[in-house]
Amino acid sequence: MEILIKASQFILSLSLLIVLHELGHFIPAKLFKTRVEKFYLFFDYKFSIFKKKIGETVYGIGWIPLGGYVKISGMIDESMDTEQMALPPQPWEFRSKPAWQRLIIMLGGVFVNFVLGIFIYIMLMWAYGEKYLPNENVKDGVWVENKLAENLGLQTGDKILTVDGQKVKKFNGLSLEFINGNKYEIERNGQVLEQEIPEDFISQLMDRGKDAGAFLYPRYPFTIGGIQKDSLNASSDLKKRDIIVAINGTPINYYDEAKAVLSKYKNQDITATVKRGNETKEVVLKVSNSGNLGVVFSTIPFNDLEKLGYYDLADIEYSFTEAIPAGLKKSWKTLTDYMKQLKKIFNPSTGAYKGLGGFISIGSIFPSEWSAQSFWEITAFLSIMLGFMNLLPIPALDGGHVVFTLWEMITGRKPGDKFLEYAQVVGFILLIALLLFANGNDVYRWIQSLGN
Repeated sequence: MEILIKASQFILSLSLLIVLHELGHFIPAKLFKTRVEKFYLFFDYKFSIFKKKIGETVYGIGWIPLGGYVKISGMIDESMDTEQMALPPQPWEFRSKPAWQRLIIMLGGVFVNFVLGIFIYIMLMWAYGEKYLPNENVKDGVWVENKLAENLGLQTGDKILTVDGQKVKKFNGLSLEFINGNKYEIERNGQVLEQEIPEDFISQLMDRGKDAGAFLYPRYPFTIGGIQKDSLNASSDLKKRDIIVAINGTPINYYDEAKAVLSKYKNQDITATVKRGNETKEVVLKVSNSGNLGVVFSTIPFNDLEKLGYYDLADIEYSFTEAIPAGLKKSWKTLTDYMKQLKKIFNPSTGAYKGLGGFISIGSIFPSEWSAQSFWEITAFLSIMLGFMNLLPIPALDGGHVVFTLWEMITGRKPGDKFLEYAQVVGFILLIALLLFANGNDVYRWIQSLGN
C-alpha cells in the first residue's frame, strides 16, 4: 500500500508537470499559427493508451512514462521526421517562422516550469507559512554520534556558524548546506574554528545508505523508546516515553551526557529522576558492567521538543502579499542549490554521481501517507528542476534548440537541417545514457539493500 501511495503521487506530479510543460510550447505555437500535429502525455512508440484528434492536433497518452511531447510541424525533434523535412517549407511550419517566434516557442515549456514552481511556493507560503528550528536556537550545539560527522572534525557541543561564509539559518537544512558547501565555521568552547568539507563528502554520505538518517542532530533529551527484553531493567518501573533528567542527582539535559555519568556506576544501582508527562518521579535502575541501562533511546519530533522547553521553533505566517517575496526567495534558493549539486555531480572526485537517481529515487521522495503540503512542495521542486534541466544546451532538450536559434539570431546563419538531425541524434544518445545510468544507480542501490 505504501508503494502504491508513493507511485500514485509520483505519476500525478509527473503528469501535471509534463502536460503544463508541453502546454508552454503548444500555446505560443498556436499563437504564431504553427501547426501542432500531436500533444502527448508520455511516449507512444507503436501504440497509444488513448488518442483523439481535435482539429489538426492528435491528443493522446502513450504507454512509456518517460516524459511527453508536442509534435510541431517542420521541427527536428525526437520524432526525427526526416520525410517532412525533405519537403519544401510550408507557411504553417516551425522552420518557416521568424527566429524570435521559434525562440519563444522553445522557451515556453521552461518558462511554464519556472512560473509553476514559483506559483506553488508562493501558495505554500501563504497556506502553511514556515515552521523550522533556527540554527541559532541550537544553543548547546550539535550531537555527533556517527563516523561521518567525526571525520568532518565535528564534536558534540559544536555550534555550526557558517557554511562557505554564509550564516546557516535553518537547522533542518544543515545537511543540504554541507552537501553544497566547501568549508564551514564552528564555535567550540568559545573559539571559532574553520574546517574544510572533504571533496568526497557526498560519496561518504551516500555510502552510509538511505536508512542511515541525518549525519547531524540537535542534542536530544534522554527519552526512553523501549526496554530490551533481556535488560537488567526489564522489570523496572521505567516506561516508554519517560525522560531521564538526572542520575543520582546529577542533571542530565541531553542523552549524550548520560554515557559519562553511567560509566561511574558500572554494576551498581542508581536512582534516575524521570519526567513522565507532567509528573516527576524517582526510579531505581541497574547499570550493567558495560555502563548502560539496557534501554532503547528515542528521538523526539521538534514540536515536542519545543513543548518540553528544549528548543524554540520559528513559526512564520505570511499574508498573500508577504508570501510573494517569500515564495520567490524559496524558488531562487531551490534553483541555486540544485545548480550547486549538479556541478558536483559532474566532478567525479566528489562521488556525487552515486546519488544520481532515476524514477525509483524520484518516486521515493514522496511520503508514504498523503500530505497535500508535501506533495506540492515536491512538485514545486521537480518543476524548477525540470525547468533548469531543459535549459541545458543539449540538442535533444529545449536548451539545445535555444542555443541554435540564438546562434542564428546573432550570426544571421541558420544551421542546416542535416546538422540539426545529427545533433538531435547525439543529444538523444546522451540523454538515454544518462537515463540508463541514473536508473542503473537505483537498481544497484536496490540490490545492495537486499543484501543488508
